[in-house]
Amino acid sequence: MTHSNDAQSRALVIARDDAASFWQPVPANGFVRNILNQRMTGGHANFSLGTQMVSPQCFIREHTHADNEEVIHVVEGRGVARIDGVERPMELGTTVYIGRGIKHHFLNPNDLPMTFLWLMLPGGLDQFFAEIGRERIAGQPAPEPFPRPANIAEIEARTVFGWTDPSFDQKS
Repeated sequence: MTHSNDAQSRALVIARDDAASFWQPVPANGFVRNILNQRMTGGHANFSLGTQMVSPQCFIREHTHADNEEVIHVVEGRGVARIDGVERPMELGTTVYIGRGIKHHFLNPNDLPMTFLWLMLPGGLDQFFAEIGRERIAGQPAPEPFPRPANIAEIEARTVFGWTDPSFDQKS
C-alpha cells in the first residue's frame, strides 16, 4: 500500500508476504526478505532493510563491509555475534551495530532458527541476497541446502563486501 503526498514524499506499508524473499545458500541456509531500499522509497537515504532467518546449526561466514555500516536486531531465536574475534550472545531483542571494516559473523549453534532485522547503510545488501539466492514463494517448502554461486567472490566485491573469509570457499 502506498500513500503519496508528492513526488519526493511517500509512505509504504509492506505486508509480510509482499517483500521479495530468497532462499539462501550454505553456510547460512534459511532465507531473507528484502523489505525496503532507497529505490522503493524514493527517499534521500541510501539504505537497504530486511530480515534474515539463519537455519539451526548454520552461520554467516566472517566478512567485512569496506564502505557500509550494518545494524542487526534479533527478532526470533538466539545465536552468537563474533566481532573481531570476540563472541557476544545474541538473544531476542539484542541489537548489534557494526562499523565499516570490522570483521564479523553470526552463528546459530542452536536447534531453532534465528531471525534478525538488518539495516545496511548505504544499501546494497538486498542486491547481494537476490543474486546469490533462489526466489522464495510463501508456503513452499525449503529447498535442500544448495551451494553459493561459482562467482560468489565477484558478487561480493560488486555489492557490499570488503573482505570475506576464504576458508569456507576452500571446503566448498
